[in-house]
Amino acid sequence: MANLRKKFSALVVGAAALSLTLTACGGGGDSGSGGGGGGSGDDAIDTSNVSGEIDYWLWESAQQPAYQKCADKFQAANPNTKIKIGQFAWDDYWNKLNNAFVAGDAPDVFTDHLAKYPEYITNEQLVPLDATLKKDGFNVDQYQPGLADLWVGSDGKRYGLPKDFDTTAVFYNKKLVKDAGISEDQLKAMTWNPKDGGTYEKMAAHLTVDVNGKRGDEAGFDKSKVKVYGLGLDGGGGNGVGQTQWSMYTGSNGWTFTDKNPWGTHYNYDQPQFQETIGWVRTLIDKGYMPSIPAVTGQSSSDIFAAGKYAMLVNGSWVTNAMFSAKGIETGLAPTPVGPTGKNASMYNGLADSIWVGTDNKPLSAKWVEFLGSPECQNIVGEAAVVFPAIPSGTKIAEAAWKAKGIDLEPFTSHLENKTTFLFPITDHASQIEGIMQPAMDAVLTGKADPSSFTEANNQVNALFG
Repeated sequence: MANLRKKFSALVVGAAALSLTLTACGGGGDSGSGGGGGGSGDDAIDTSNVSGEIDYWLWESAQQPAYQKCADKFQAANPNTKIKIGQFAWDDYWNKLNNAFVAGDAPDVFTDHLAKYPEYITNEQLVPLDATLKKDGFNVDQYQPGLADLWVGSDGKRYGLPKDFDTTAVFYNKKLVKDAGISEDQLKAMTWNPKDGGTYEKMAAHLTVDVNGKRGDEAGFDKSKVKVYGLGLDGGGGNGVGQTQWSMYTGSNGWTFTDKNPWGTHYNYDQPQFQETIGWVRTLIDKGYMPSIPAVTGQSSSDIFAAGKYAMLVNGSWVTNAMFSAKGIETGLAPTPVGPTGKNASMYNGLADSIWVGTDNKPLSAKWVEFLGSPECQNIVGEAAVVFPAIPSGTKIAEAAWKAKGIDLEPFTSHLENKTTFLFPITDHASQIEGIMQPAMDAVLTGKADPSSFTEANNQVNALFG
């Protein structure tokens, strides 16, 4: 899922501008189902006899071969069907999809994101799946805990079936760690707090090296001329979500995004746990242990890591292959640091497959979505070792496939075992919230505003909910 979570702001660009147009279009407002199966609205779609061709879109090139195998298997079991897979780069994907909604020629089925689907529900772009899944006896409880719940809208209807999940961990450069005299066991036991940063900040300081060879915790260290940062920064400030930038810290400091999740109506950016945590993150930049926002904007953190310029980097499980395939770099993996709560933490996120309301072949689209959400397909995806499938059997297959390559992903999966995950914030007004929080976050992390400024930003966010 390369870059798919860290670029949350890019995902919502243009959503507000498109909102009225999408509502007017109504996604084609198709009340039929194509091929004569199923009625309109919430009616069950008849998937017993499918034929024809549909388009399926995704953005991750590394996953396309696995999903092509799923399509081949599906087509063999369902003669006279064709699944045409379209794959687009992350930024192009959402632009093309939104434009296709407006034009009325969107893909029949597409990979959906938690940041987008609330607005797609509002704009009536998605087909509710409940009646069809019930009729077909589809088990929505077969996924990793909590994933299926994410795709039930505020109206109580299901709009997607989970396809994968992700968590975060600390990637590290083994040579740089060894040269610093730090053991891997020490990395696996890191702690942090917003007062002095704990052992985590001490590690980041000692792993930071300037052009003269001085470490961040040595006299004479020049923070204006850093050669290797002890701690990398994944692409920017993280806006209002910070999945790989700061959410693992706020989560382990006892903070939650909203009053409830999913579908909360009150954000908590004004709370002390949040503001003190972001304030501490800024000190890492100020001290030179972590790069500035301008220095990383528009750059790939995995590429910077591969260039040997980061000793540690918090990132998501979706970049595992990229991080471990960096030439000349021996990569290790450690858990996110334990915070003031006494536990570590990670955002728990997952994608799903949804059906566009304007499809002219609902039977085939529904049957394909059910297949994508089944063990049969997700085990195939697990074998490819590119992502954690949402179904436990697929997850185990993926873990085994990675372990066969010498990669132990326990720092990612331990979050599920230890129940140290928290959900990606799912609410209405996502694009407007990002419009408020992106400049607010950047202002604080660049030193132009105090963390207390989040209180006013929070007031603006909560005003959206009336």
